Amino acid sequence: MVVDDSAVIRGFLVRYLEQDGAIKVVATASNGIMALRTMNTAKPEVVVLDIEMPEMDGMTALPKILEADPDVRVVMASTLTRKNAEISLRALQLGASDYVPKPETTRAVNANIDFRQELVEKVKVYGAARRRALRQEMPGGQTPGGVPSLREGAATTAPVRARSSYQVVARRGDEPASRPAMARPGRGAEPSAGALRTLRVGEREITLRAPSKSRPEILVIGSSTGGPQALIQVFTGIKDAVKHLPVLVVQHMPATFTAILADHLGRASGLPSSEAKDGEKLLPGHIYVAPGNHHMTMRRGEAGIVLGLDQNEPENFCRPSVDPMFRSVAGLYGARTLAVILTGMGHDGLRGARDLVGTGATLIAQDEASSVVWGMPGAVATAGLCSAVTPLSEIPDIIIKSLRGNP
Repeated sequence: MVVDDSAVIRGFLVRYLEQDGAIKVVATASNGIMALRTMNTAKPEVVVLDIEMPEMDGMTALPKILEADPDVRVVMASTLTRKNAEISLRALQLGASDYVPKPETTRAVNANIDFRQELVEKVKVYGAARRRALRQEMPGGQTPGGVPSLREGAATTAPVRARSSYQVVARRGDEPASRPAMARPGRGAEPSAGALRTLRVGEREITLRAPSKSRPEILVIGSSTGGPQALIQVFTGIKDAVKHLPVLVVQHMPATFTAILADHLGRASGLPSSEAKDGEKLLPGHIYVAPGNHHMTMRRGEAGIVLGLDQNEPENFCRPSVDPMFRSVAGLYGARTLAVILTGMGHDGLRGARDLVGTGATLIAQDEASSVVWGMPGAVATAGLCSAVTPLSEIPDIIIKSLRGNP
């Protein structure tokens, strides 16, 4: 269901969505009141919800829509203003699944290809997530039991699986056979080097590596679809544990949203948190979020290690991208790095993770069951680069143990 007070915008959104054969728009509404009246009869799986509307706005309608159908997935649609960015992130904390940054003018909505693609992708992702959660048949007759293969560069929306499907099938001792070789640009050590054990996930096997013996001196996190909620949960769980080291975050978001995300992470953790600035010195106990439309890296300066921002070409169709951050961290911190890949579409972070793991760093990935999309974490997990593949709820404890030297 598409909910927007502009008839022109509703028309554009309906057309974009129904151009994809996997999507059917079952209803439209011009405000929250009309949307609520339509919920029971239309039974939408996903609601695209505008924020600013007459009679009942999106934030007022959101909890009522979720009360009418707790399983519905709500994607907030808002223009790129700081006020709407703040509202969108607050909506995520109130139960919305995601947001799409809507261009500011009707002409821009019609012309913005990136907006169309993001809207369609997210509606499909959350529609599939709802069906998996309810164990319903997927489009084309697929059932929640099938697991698509994961190729490098391919996103997956594989079914949610219970944690019991993670089964240890081989253990290779507590000590790695040899230290992983130093990674060359674009390549990493063989997945079997330093392998600790193998997990069976359905019909797949995931090789786990031994964690680094070095205590981490930096924490770096990459995330995308579903990432804001996941990041807030992680930072709420680690709080004071990261006071002694810098934390870098790359979340795929537009520029207006990343500053607001930094504020939210600061409130969740109780630590100083801000968008990164070019040339800024890394300080312990500070969270640095890559600004939208900028890659974030680091380099050694006269006063120590400083951050760098650039607008080089997007990597993996993303700017900011996780890969540049991982590559630069690998060259400066190596085995003293703790890296985390959270829920996200695509495979951003995979190449950089190979570089990191090649230097002996420790990598943790969110598991399939707790991920909105098991693309980014699935890519590094199935490549055999992780020391742990674990539910989101357990990631804070693993981080804290790793920081204490007891991974």
